[in-house]
Amino acid sequence: MATREICDRIYSVGTIDWDLRYFDAIMPTPRGSSYNAYLVKGSKKTALIDTCKPNDEADFITNLMHLEQHVLDYIVVDHAEQDHSGLLPLLLEVYPCAKIVTNEICKDLLLAMHHLEEAEERFITIGDKETLSLGDKTLKFHLTPWVHWPDTMFTEVVEDRILFTTDFLGTHYAAPALYQDDENPDYLEAAKRYYAAIMMPFQSSVQKHLELIDEIGPKIIGPSHGPLLKMPAKIFDLYRDWSDDNPKNLVIVAYVSMHGSTELMTKFLVDELVQREVPVQQYNLLETDTGVLGSAIVDAATIIVATPTILFGPHPVAVNAAYLIRALRPKVKHLGVIGSYGWGTNAVNYLGEVLAPLGAEMLDSVYIKGHPDDEAIKALHAMADAIEQRHKML
Repeated sequence: MATREICDRIYSVGTIDWDLRYFDAIMPTPRGSSYNAYLVKGSKKTALIDTCKPNDEADFITNLMHLEQHVLDYIVVDHAEQDHSGLLPLLLEVYPCAKIVTNEICKDLLLAMHHLEEAEERFITIGDKETLSLGDKTLKFHLTPWVHWPDTMFTEVVEDRILFTTDFLGTHYAAPALYQDDENPDYLEAAKRYYAAIMMPFQSSVQKHLELIDEIGPKIIGPSHGPLLKMPAKIFDLYRDWSDDNPKNLVIVAYVSMHGSTELMTKFLVDELVQREVPVQQYNLLETDTGVLGSAIVDAATIIVATPTILFGPHPVAVNAAYLIRALRPKVKHLGVIGSYGWGTNAVNYLGEVLAPLGAEMLDSVYIKGHPDDEAIKALHAMADAIEQRHKML
C-alpha cells in the first residue's frame, strides 16, 4: 500500500493484503485486510505509531524510505499482538536510536513475545493521559484495556485531533480508498464481522471506550485494520447499537443434519416462529462460515443450536458453533438445543453445558429418536410458544 498523507506531516505507512482469507487462522476475511501504521513528523522529533506483521517487511520499509525516513526517534506500540508489533525487532535494528514508547503491560508482552531483553533500556513506559512532545505535535496516550487485550491503548495527536485506536473500530476490509465509505454495504458487513469476532466478547469495555472517544472528540480515527474514519462515522453509531445491553427481537437457528431428522425439526421450528411473526434466521452450519454466524448472533435475543448425534455426542460442527457462541459472548437472553439420535446419547446435554457459561436462560430442549413424530412436533410447538412469549417482553 502506497504511503498517503492524512494531514500535515502525518502519514499512513502500513501495508495491505488483498488476498488474505483467514485472520488468526480462524476469522474468514473474504475482502482481505490492511495492517495500518502511521508516521507523525513533528518539528523536532518523529514517531512511528505501530508496525505490522513480520512478512510485510519489504513493503513496510519501502514506505518509510519513500518518505526519506532515515532517522526515527520513537516507535509507539499501542498493542503487542504480532500483527501490530511483528516488525519491531527489525525496526530496532534499522533505527538503532529509536525508543519504544508503550505502557507497562504492553512492554512485558513485547519483551516476552519478541525476546527484547537486550533492548529493555530502549523502552519508555508511559501511563494514562501522559504526553510526549514531538515539537509542534504532541502525542497523548489513553490506556484502553480489553479492546481487546489488557495492554491496548490509544494514541492521540492533540493538535491535529487524530486518534489512533489500534484494533478498536477497525475492519478487515482491503480498499484503495484511505477513508471509510459509510454507504458501502460490503464495508459495513465487514465491520460487523470484525466487531463480532474481536470486540463482542468485551461489550462493556466497548461501551466505556466509545464514551472516551466522545470525550476526546477526534476529527479522524486511524484504526489498525481497514479504512480510516472521518468523524462522525456510521461505524461509531453501529458500535453503540451492537454493544447495547438489549438484544433485538431476533431468533437465530443454527443447525447441522445427517439423515434429515434434525433438518425437519429445524424447519418446523422456524416455520412456527414465522407464523407467530417472530423474526428468525436459519443457518446450515455446513454452508455458513464463522464470520457469518458471528455477525448473525450480535443482535439475537434467542439462539437455538440443532444437532444430530455421532456416536455418543453432538456433531463436531455443532460443537464448534456452540463453542464459538460461548467464546464471542453475545447479549443473548435465551438459548436452546434441539436434536435427534438413533440409539442413545448425551448430545443435547453436552451442548447445553458448553453454552451454560453465557448465563442466558436455557429453554427446555427437544431431543428425539429418529424422525420427528407427533410428540416431537408438540414439543417443538411448545418451544416456539415459549420463544414467542419471551420475545413479547423484549
